[in-house]
Amino acid sequence: MIRLIFRLLFNLNGWSLKVDHIPVDKLERSVFLAAPHTTNWDAVYMVAAMRKIGVKLRFAIKKEWIRFPLSIAIKPMGAIGIDRRPINKREKKISMVDAISNLFKENDKLALVMPPEGSRSLRKEWKSGFYYVAVQSKVPIALAYLDYDKKQAGVYEIFEPTGAFEADMKYITSVYKENHPGPKFPELYSLDERFV
Repeated sequence: MIRLIFRLLFNLNGWSLKVDHIPVDKLERSVFLAAPHTTNWDAVYMVAAMRKIGVKLRFAIKKEWIRFPLSIAIKPMGAIGIDRRPINKREKKISMVDAISNLFKENDKLALVMPPEGSRSLRKEWKSGFYYVAVQSKVPIALAYLDYDKKQAGVYEIFEPTGAFEADMKYITSVYKENHPGPKFPELYSLDERFV
């Protein structure tokens, strides 16, 4: 029901989808870098867009949030729980990158969206977790976007990370800089200034 509402909002608000140049099977097992991220509406439009081509976009939240009754609403939206608790109580909890990488080990198909800013607030340096999850999980990064000016959702390209963080981030940043997608709230969006 929630997915249907998202799709209805996508269509009624005049949004379009552009991913015709990318094989769906590449998208079904990837980290979705979703930028810009300045509003909760981003999730609605991106989830609806990917559902149109059959990709079940997911986002990670604490496992504790995937419990009844909240699970009724958030699971259909794409929520998937992560568990950072250590196996042995004497060990420290596992990192977010390890926890999310475990999701890729447990799921043959997983299109996991990770906003690089890590927040809807203005961030001039992006979080690097999405990159290290992709490297550790040996999956590509879908350079996804929402352009509120054009009312278009899509994926610029599928990027295979090399492990050379700085060089790869310079390339990723250049893709977003060249295409300059229009965020809903431009004052809350910035590329990672370290790599511009």
